[in-house]
Amino acid sequence: MAVRIKVCGVTRCEDAELAVGLGADFIGLNFYPPSPRCLTIEPAAAIARVVKGRARLVGVFVNAARAYIEERLESLELDLLQFHGDEDDDALQGWPVPVIRALRLRSDAALDAIDIGEIKADFVLIDTFHPQLFGGTGRARRLDALRALDLSRVFVSGGLAPDNVAEAAALNPYALDVASGIEAAPGIKDPGKLGSFIANARSSFVNPGFSPTHAKLPR
Repeated sequence: MAVRIKVCGVTRCEDAELAVGLGADFIGLNFYPPSPRCLTIEPAAAIARVVKGRARLVGVFVNAARAYIEERLESLELDLLQFHGDEDDDALQGWPVPVIRALRLRSDAALDAIDIGEIKADFVLIDTFHPQLFGGTGRARRLDALRALDLSRVFVSGGLAPDNVAEAAALNPYALDVASGIEAAPGIKDPGKLGSFIANARSSFVNPGFSPTHAKLPR
């Protein structure tokens, strides 16, 4: 199977339709209120109706109360939960769907010191640290440095765009995650950039795939 793609920060039904039509495997819905990509339940439900059965819905949360997450998980029938803040391990436990733990790493972080296997989550997302922002920063990192890590259950994110996605795909991660790199404005996806991103990722590398059996995700 070709490398998996997660299109995150989707705010419009037409962008969701385009993304799944081009073959995106995951659609990320942002529920962090300070973000320009944040959704309330009503528009999120409209996007969910477009996506359901065609791609996996990922709810993205930052230091949110459990009740806030539960309401969106149940009403939108989310397929995965992504924790992108400073949540402790307890916050990631007890959910009926797989969880993604985001690591916001500085560009000069010593990656060989990180043991992905010790992280208590079904999947790990590697993003680039920003002192004020939680995701969607567009900050890139040296992708070749990620070769020090086991990427078999990792979503690679942080500064990905059509011009560098082939390099990221060649690392053979579980999936690639993109938000700002395919946008015309925050939350508004650019059709040309999105199409190029997916085409460049899929034409450059074939991912043999990895998926924990309990996660029930596409192989």
